[in-house]
Order: sequence, then structure tokens, then C-alpha cells
Amino acid sequence: MSEEKEQKLEGLREDMRLVTADIIKLVQKRMKIASQIGNIKKNLMMNIEDISVEQDMARYVHEMGTQIGLNSEFIGRLLNLLFLESIKIQKEKTSEKETKLDHMAMFLKAKQLESEGKKIIHLEVGEPDYMPPVSVKRELLKTFDKRHVHYTQTTGIPVLRKSIAQERSVSEENVIVTPGARFAVFSAMVSTLSIGDEIVIFEPAWPAYRDCANFIGVKVKAIKTTVEQKWDLDLKEVERMITPNTKMIVLNSPNNPTGKIIQQKQIDAILEIASKNNIFVLSDEVYSMYSYVPYKSILEFEYDKSIMISSFSKSHAMTGFRVGYAISSKDILDKISKIQAMAITSVAEPMQYAATAALKSNVTNNAKLMKKRLDFIRSELDGVPCNFVNPDGGMYYFIRFKNNISANKILNDLLNEGVAVAPGNGFGESYVDFIRISACQPIKLLKDGFKILRKVTNV
Repeated sequence: MSEEKEQKLEGLREDMRLVTADIIKLVQKRMKIASQIGNIKKNLMMNIEDISVEQDMARYVHEMGTQIGLNSEFIGRLLNLLFLESIKIQKEKTSEKETKLDHMAMFLKAKQLESEGKKIIHLEVGEPDYMPPVSVKRELLKTFDKRHVHYTQTTGIPVLRKSIAQERSVSEENVIVTPGARFAVFSAMVSTLSIGDEIVIFEPAWPAYRDCANFIGVKVKAIKTTVEQKWDLDLKEVERMITPNTKMIVLNSPNNPTGKIIQQKQIDAILEIASKNNIFVLSDEVYSMYSYVPYKSILEFEYDKSIMISSFSKSHAMTGFRVGYAISSKDILDKISKIQAMAITSVAEPMQYAATAALKSNVTNNAKLMKKRLDFIRSELDGVPCNFVNPDGGMYYFIRFKNNISANKILNDLLNEGVAVAPGNGFGESYVDFIRISACQPIKLLKDGFKILRKVTNV
């Protein structure tokens, strides 16, 4: 009897081997089809990702899969892996194989020109030109004498966590200090998402959301917003995007690059959708101090699967200090802490004490200064043929040129004339006609930059 079972086991293993080989052959066939599609899209100058096509295919496959008894979430995870591979193959067939020209790529190009002796006006990066509070300098000078130069708790030194907790009206156990907001976003995704899961983002969007998700094999579904609709969110589209594999919705308010602030009723609706589908909500609030209309943090909604991200980079002009933080439930933060422990041990101790000192300083003038610069940009834009919406917050204008003026040409012409701005397609492939202008320079430099902008647009 035992021999008969062993023979049956060997037969099943052989069947499994053959079926798996058939699957691999079919995957190869699918990849060849994806390559052909990529060639056609390249010739037609079409965007690579088409969510409507993906959704139609997903509905078809889900219906077929559930009819034969497969788990819906497993189907979605497998399908998302195939989608990601198709996108990768198609990008290799288009110009996207080249390095995408985003704000950081433009910054590096500008820095290279500076190293060659060319003077550049930097309107491409969101890095305040003003210094951190003086208290930060004082604290840094003390750290050596105080021997604050060691490893710390992975979650951050208690005094900083307590200060952040008081600032945000939460418990200390709900705070973790991270090396900048970017790592907070990355570790939040790594600790809550799995390969083949989906996240929903709203574009235009900071590129790091998509980059972090794709790095860990998570499918990004982007909902496009438009300047014509004043960057308002389409809540019906959010509901249409949700599948059993949707595990996170990413919010950014004020938005980078548009400055749009999500209104309370819209957050209410998004949280209702999230709650109904057991979805995490990651809220990037790095620009929250630069809010010029009423603003409400995700923390005020008390959603138990929310993860609020912020940092000291923009509010306290501490980009190089690399101190950010996340606020969430203890269960979620325990997972994030494990990722951080493996990756970095802890944020540098001197930087944490510097951030603690920064929190005791009044930086409201930073927001007033930025608003003054944005108002200046607004007045200068009257002389430029473009469409835009005045930002609710943040430190940028996101504009689209009129009269068939090529944004790509403007980018290059500006750089040749000594002005660097951020390409719109870095914030989503639908925004190739846009540029982002940063208000992080003194008004004199902004004035000089716009003089050159009017020159290259022939105004």
C-alpha cells in the first residue's frame, strides 16, 4: 500500500512539473505579446500604463478564476505581477528606458553645470534657502560634549518622540523617528504590503510613492487629477479602483507639486471606502505647516489603519539632517520598527537632539515667507502663457504652457540660460506638458528666473 502511495506521489509531482513548465511557457508567450504592444505604443507615442485596459482584463480573469474555484485575492496578486512585468518590458521598448527626467535628475544636471562654472538659479527642488532655527545650531554644538554620539532606540530618543507626540496630540508609543519622510514612506509600505498587492495614489504625485511600491513588487493604480478640475479628487474613481488586492491609499496634502489641500468631506469619503475594504491610508503631511487654507490632519479622523508621515525638512529647513517621523497604531509601528532596525539601527543621535531643539522654536515666519514668495510667483505668471491653479499650500506652482509651447524645450532652454525647473512628467506620465516652479529662493532670484522664463517663451 505504501509503495502504491509513493508511486502516486511521484506521478503527481511529475504532473506538477509539467503544469509548471506549461505555465512558464505561457508567461514567455505573454511577455512576447507585451513586447509587441510596447513597439506599437512607441510608434503611436502612447502612454505605457492604461488602467482602464488593466481593469477590463482583471474583471475578465477574476470572473473566470472564481468560476473554477480560485481565491480572488490570489488571482489579483498573480495578475499584478504579470502587469508589472508587462510594464517593465514595454518601457524597454520606449524612450522610458532612458533615465526619467524628474526634479532630482534636473537638480543633478544643474549641479554639474555649476561645477563647470555656470551660474544656476535653482527653482527645481523644494529645499528652503533659509537656515534652521538658531536653537538647532546651539544643540549641535552641545552634542559632542554631552556625548550624544551613539546608537539610540530604533524608534527614536524618548525626548524627541515625546515632543512630537505633544505637538501632534498623540501618545509617545504612536511615534517612530525615521531618517527623513522618504524612508518613513518606504518602511510603511514594506511593513504592510506584499508582492502583488495594490496601492492607489493621486497624480500628479511625488515620485517616491510609485518608486517605493514598484521596488517591492506592489502595483500602483494612479488616479489622474487635472488643472481644469482644479486638482479635485474623483471619489467615484477611487471606488472603481478598489479590488480585493488594494491594501493602501496614499494621500498627500498639501500636494507636491500642485499645493492642493484635500478637504475634510473628501477625506471622510476616502476613509469610509478604506474602512469598508480594510485598507491602510498613508497620509504624507510634510508640507502641512505651509497651509494657506483650512487644513485637517489625518490624525484628527482617528482611523485605526492610518499612517501619518512628516519630517523636519520643509517646516524647519532641515533637509540635510534627515529626520522624519511616522505616527500610527502601535501594531503598525512595531512592524515599521523591525524594518528600520534591520536597515539603519536608528537615526543619528545628534540629528535627533537637533530636531528636538527645532520643535521648541517658532517657525511660523517660514510659512509667511513662503506665502509671500508664492504670491510673487503668481504675479509673475500673469506675464507667462500658461494654465495653473493657485496652490492651497506647499511651496510650488505647477503650470502648463499654452500655445503648443513644448515644456521639454522650455526645460532645456531655461537650463541653458541658467534656470533649473522641475519637469512635470516626474510627477506622472500624463503631465509631460507641465513644469514645477519652486518658491524656495529669494524674491530677487525668482524675479531673475522669471525674466529668463519670459525670454525663452518669447513673451
